[in-house]
Amino acid sequence: MQIPFAASERSTIGIEWELALVDADSGDLRQVAQTVLDAVAPADGGEHPSIKQELLLNTVEIVTGVCRSVGEAAADLERSIAELRAVTDPLRVELMCAGTHPFARWTHQKVTDKQRYATLIDRTQWWGRQMLIYGVHVHVGIEDRAKVLPILQAVLTYFPHLQSLSASSPFWGGKDTGYASNRALMFQQLPTAGLPFQFDSWSQLEAYTADMIHTGVIDQFDEIRWDLRPSPRLGTLEMRICDGASNLAEVSAFAALIHCLVEHFSTMLDEGKELPRLQPWFAQENKWRSARYGMDAIVILDAAGNEELVTDSTEKLLAELEPTAERLGCAAELDGVRTILRKGASYQRQRAVARRNGGELDAVVASLVAEMRAGKPL
Repeated sequence: MQIPFAASERSTIGIEWELALVDADSGDLRQVAQTVLDAVAPADGGEHPSIKQELLLNTVEIVTGVCRSVGEAAADLERSIAELRAVTDPLRVELMCAGTHPFARWTHQKVTDKQRYATLIDRTQWWGRQMLIYGVHVHVGIEDRAKVLPILQAVLTYFPHLQSLSASSPFWGGKDTGYASNRALMFQQLPTAGLPFQFDSWSQLEAYTADMIHTGVIDQFDEIRWDLRPSPRLGTLEMRICDGASNLAEVSAFAALIHCLVEHFSTMLDEGKELPRLQPWFAQENKWRSARYGMDAIVILDAAGNEELVTDSTEKLLAELEPTAERLGCAAELDGVRTILRKGASYQRQRAVARRNGGELDAVVASLVAEMRAGKPL
């Protein structure tokens, strides 16, 4: 089986941001996605280019076009949010995002009426029905297929940094799970989800995909739902690691960090340097540690098993990436990562709000809604 990798301009960037639709009064989820999508649909009845359908009727996804900088992508997302609010504000619906909704019940959510979603739920049953989760996906263009898998493996060494910084799902069904990112461990229950296999050649990826199709696990490549994966149709590497972010500033910060990592490793390949790799068992342990402990995770740095507090390691990484950020024009957005290191990640802010309000999680939803309105952490 051959999987062609589309031509893509190097280090172009695109962002996908899943947004929850919540009631302005109760803070609970509203099943109004189809109403919203119908209202923003083009006059010719086609699909909106930037506002998309998702699995559940409480969710819409906004996507950017192909952009050359994080700032350009953020402006694109901002336009989509403004267009959405023109529809949602009169409905008394707020936009909200976190890896999970703090108190909504998965049993109360309705699935979008589309064959691919019906097939997914039919196959995955109890776990599939629980996918009441939200994420931020970042695509980065890679100009040479031979670079894709080495860069994927190199980015995997910084998986826990991205997951810890973006962790925003401490609550599930009204309870504190004790995890910084409950979403990370929920999502990997789906078949073909979770950490990617570390293939050494594109032909190995093709053989794997052929096996999955032959045995009926998937019907097409995009049903491989790894946390980071090649996107052959777009010619990108797609990072699906980050929990949903409550505000545009943090989306921009995560995107800048990813953008810089990919370009940094691409440059290393150009210079004939060897990229870092981690044993799969270390990558798996890092995912669990960052999901559980977030910004307090002690992560495994390298194949030798050296370890460091994730925040200290991130500080060093930011210093290393500064020249790349200058070149890509995203130094200001990358500096947003330092704001998170200083002020705390979303899961920490959410828990602080819950503590201040006697454990009331509607106050947590109100804080997430306020951050979305403000466009920055509060």
